[in-house]
Amino acid sequence: MRVLLIEDEERLAENVACALREASGFAVDWAEDGAIGITLAENRCYDLIILDLMLPKLDGVGVLKRLRAAKDETPVLILTARDEVTSIISLLNAGADDYLSKPFDLGELLARAKVLIRRGKGVAHPTLRVGDLQVSTLEQTVHRRGEEITLSPTEYRILEYLMHRPRVIVSKRELLEHLYDYNWEHHSNVIEVHVSNLRRKLDGGDLISSIETLRGRGYRLLISKASDE
Repeated sequence: MRVLLIEDEERLAENVACALREASGFAVDWAEDGAIGITLAENRCYDLIILDLMLPKLDGVGVLKRLRAAKDETPVLILTARDEVTSIISLLNAGADDYLSKPFDLGELLARAKVLIRRGKGVAHPTLRVGDLQVSTLEQTVHRRGEEITLSPTEYRILEYLMHRPRVIVSKRELLEHLYDYNWEHHSNVIEVHVSNLRRKLDGGDLISSIETLRGRGYRLLISKASDE
């Protein structure tokens, strides 16, 4: 998943971004002020926005209002100082999805971030299932027909993204934009390798591939009817 972090405290931003990347495998873009944050949000697709209230150039309230006025429904997690709690009610009414008071525990932030992403994709439970394929987003484990499959971090991230979009064609560019931060261009020639390895691990000796490649269009997670039954 891809997260936009809008936070002007550099050290805090580094800690949050590091936790999101290392613990959850998220791609994270960081904006140090509200104006940069709006520019990134308007030009890229995110699964979650983590937004500080006290920002230079354009504060968190202004960012939130701009997002919702533009019909951007990306889940927004607000970071706020404890003495700003009174304003939280109005922020939630304005379209914020959740908030955390500073100082906060990084583990709680990760948990709330995952819940908001699942909710934003219409998935209430942390376990994703497509046919006989099962992915636990909490433990980051993969099982097919009851057998655990060991994946690399990148293979897992590709699979989890496809699991949220079964039978939907996902372009190579979309995968790149959600797997990496905005400096993803140098990764563009490795997606095919990761998808090929993922397909091999998922299928074993099956004749019918679980991931379909549509030349010039992208990839599609396609579990056979026999597996669905």
